[in-house]
Amino acid sequence: MLMNNYSRADVGFVRGDGAILWDDSGKDYIDFASGIGVCALGHSHKGVAKVIAKQAKTLLHTSNLYNIAPQAKLANKISNLLGGGYELFFANSGAEANECAIKLARKYGYSNGKKSEIISLKNSFHGRTIATLAMTGQDKFHPDEFGAYPDGFKFYDSIDEIITNLNENTAAVIIELVQGEGGINPLDKDKVQNLAKILNQKDILLITDEVQCGVYRTGEFVTSKLYDITPDIITFAKGLGNGVPISACATRKSIFSPGDHGSTFGGGFLVTSVAEYVLSELETLKSSGKLNKTIAKFEKNLEKLVSKNSDIFEKRVGIGLMQGIVVKDVEFLAKIVAKSLECGLLILRSGKDTLRFLPPLNLSKKELKEGFIRLNLAINKAKK
Repeated sequence: MLMNNYSRADVGFVRGDGAILWDDSGKDYIDFASGIGVCALGHSHKGVAKVIAKQAKTLLHTSNLYNIAPQAKLANKISNLLGGGYELFFANSGAEANECAIKLARKYGYSNGKKSEIISLKNSFHGRTIATLAMTGQDKFHPDEFGAYPDGFKFYDSIDEIITNLNENTAAVIIELVQGEGGINPLDKDKVQNLAKILNQKDILLITDEVQCGVYRTGEFVTSKLYDITPDIITFAKGLGNGVPISACATRKSIFSPGDHGSTFGGGFLVTSVAEYVLSELETLKSSGKLNKTIAKFEKNLEKLVSKNSDIFEKRVGIGLMQGIVVKDVEFLAKIVAKSLECGLLILRSGKDTLRFLPPLNLSKKELKEGFIRLNLAINKAKK
């Protein structure tokens, strides 16, 4: 029997193909959620399946006590995509990648004046382990029953406030360049660049949590490229493995020594082989221009939807294929999500008032068109 920790929709899926899922009754759904931004290449991708089958027949696990060739290959690929000079640690989830970032920041801070404090934004979300919850700024993620929370984390409303409150104990600042769980909220580029400049001057690490907005989700491999900044530490997960559990923490500072950190399952043969293939496919999607065209088409459809329904929608928000629509009436949000499910469309909610869209990055024209047909139908039904 399962623990009662998920509020699940009353539907279960049995197979998928691209951006389409089928439930056990045979009904099809257009997936504009892609497993909360995980299935960047869609469902049941033939190339991914081939890599999984080949690696499963060859070797699955030896542990990190020994060399793992596909892990080293993936590390080199990610470092090169970041411009070179980054060291990688692989784990299984976004929270674990952020836990790694915490330890990196704490060790670096300790060796540079015994600094340990990590600052984040109040509207942030960084994971569900106790430490990453403590680093998450939203009050709803700090219920008393999970306390006491670890010390050494502070959060502020804005980047300006963060800068004002930097002190001799600040080891690092962590930000999501596009906040995901707190509403699809891109941070101001000028303010982020100013923060990066000041942190560099003060020898305080800048960490960008790109668990959701990374891996081409916003149109580039890392959203930090769109912001023209070079973070000291970057964390990834979600779209990196297209469904196999893998995350990564990349740092351009050589901080860890053997024994400082580890993971039994992190960076195994299967997941790193799949992730290397996924990145190669996404690189091709980007270089061919197809990704940019899909982004433009998706944004255009969302803008049209907002304009057509200005009575219920305030504006479109987001970057790339990490998009949202702000709803004027918060109570209407749940209605649209529910009616979309009835109409065979999967969408998400983010924060208190935002519909969230995270479709596969290789979404076809046909899937995109059908998805918006169903979304319009759902909105009309929700209005009644």
